[in-house]
Amino acid sequence: MVLDATKPKDYIDIATSLSQELAKTAVQRDEKAGVPEEEVNLLRESGLLPLIVPKQYGGIGATWVDALKVVKELSKSDGSIGQLYGNHLNLAALGHVSGTSAQKDKYYRETAKNNLFWANAINTRDTRLKITPEGDNFRVNGVKSFGTGIAVADFRVFSALQDGVELPFVFVIPKEREGLISNQDWDNIGQRRTDSGSFTFNNVLVEKDEIFGPSDPPDSAFATFLGIIAQLTKTFVYLGITEGAFAAAREYTKTTTKPWITSGVDSADQDPYILRHYGDIWVELQAAISLADHAAQKVQLAWDKDAALTYEERGEVAIAVFTSKALATRVGLDITSRIFEVTGTRATATKYGFDRYWRDLRTFTLHDPVDYKLKAIGDWVLNNQLPVITQYS
Repeated sequence: MVLDATKPKDYIDIATSLSQELAKTAVQRDEKAGVPEEEVNLLRESGLLPLIVPKQYGGIGATWVDALKVVKELSKSDGSIGQLYGNHLNLAALGHVSGTSAQKDKYYRETAKNNLFWANAINTRDTRLKITPEGDNFRVNGVKSFGTGIAVADFRVFSALQDGVELPFVFVIPKEREGLISNQDWDNIGQRRTDSGSFTFNNVLVEKDEIFGPSDPPDSAFATFLGIIAQLTKTFVYLGITEGAFAAAREYTKTTTKPWITSGVDSADQDPYILRHYGDIWVELQAAISLADHAAQKVQLAWDKDAALTYEERGEVAIAVFTSKALATRVGLDITSRIFEVTGTRATATKYGFDRYWRDLRTFTLHDPVDYKLKAIGDWVLNNQLPVITQYS
C-alpha cells in the first residue's frame, strides 16, 4: 500500500513510521548532539512539512487537531524533533495570523510548493539584536539566542528591536541571506538535537516586505492567536515525550526488569509494587492526554473563526490550553522520573538512554515556567480575569 500524505489516516501512519525510524538512533543522536540535518531531511522526504498549509495554497490542509497528533507522535521517539516540527508548523502559519494578506499568500504557497522548513529565534527576552532602517529596507546587527533549528531552515524568523520603538520587529529571511553566523554554542542537558544556539548578525539585510504585519485587521483577537497555538504545541511535545518514556519503560519491564527479591513472584510483570506504579502512571497519563485533546478541539474551533474570533473566545481557549499545559508538565516530569521505579537499577545504563526523556522535557519546560500559567488560571478562577495574550508568547 502506498501512503498518501494528504489523507489524515495516512499522514498519522507516516508520522508513526518516521517516529519508529528515528527511535532506532535516538540515543546515539542525543549523545552526538549537533545540527539535525539528517532528521529535517527525513521530515522533507515524509511529505509532512506542508501539513497545515490550506489546500487552496497547495498544502495538505490538516486541522490543528490532527497536526498536533503528528507532533506528539514524532516526540515519542525524539523530543528534539517533535519540538522542531511543532515550531515549523506554528511558523508556517505566521503570515496567516500576524502578517498581511500578501504575506499569508506568499509564505503558504512557497512552503507548499518548495517543501520548505521553518525555524526561529524570536525570543523577545533577548534584546541584543538591533534593527535599523536603511532606505526602504533594514539592516540587522547583534546577537540572538535560542535559534532552534535555524542552521537547517529554509525560512528563518527572528525578532529585533529598533531604537525608540517599544515593540520588536518580527521578520523572516531566507537561508541564503548573507551575514548570519551560527555560533554553534548549544551544549545543554536536553533537547540536544534542536541546535538551539545563538546567532551573530553582521549587517544582515531585511527587506521591507520581510517584516511581518500589520495583520488584517491589526486589532483582531486572531492576530495574537498563534501564541496560544504555540503553547498547545509545546503541550503535545511534552505528552509525546512522556508517552515515549512510558512505552520504552513498559517494554523494558516486560523483557528485562527483575522482580524485587521479597515480592514473592517470578516475573516483574507480576510484582505488585511495579503493577501499582504502572496503574498510577497510566491514570495520570490518560488524564493529561484527554485534557490536551479537549484543548485541541477548542483551538480548532477558534481557528476556524479566523478574524471573527472575539477577545473573550480567545481568552477562554487560552485557559483551556494553559490548563492542559500545566497538567502535561506536572505529569510529564513525574512519569519521566518515575520510570526508573518500574525498570530498576540496570535501566540506568547509558546505552538505554532512559534519562533523555526527563532531560528533554525538563530543558523544554524551563523556557516557559508553568507557574505563570497557573497564576493566570487562578486569576480567571477567582477574578474572572482572562489572560493577556501577546503576539509571540
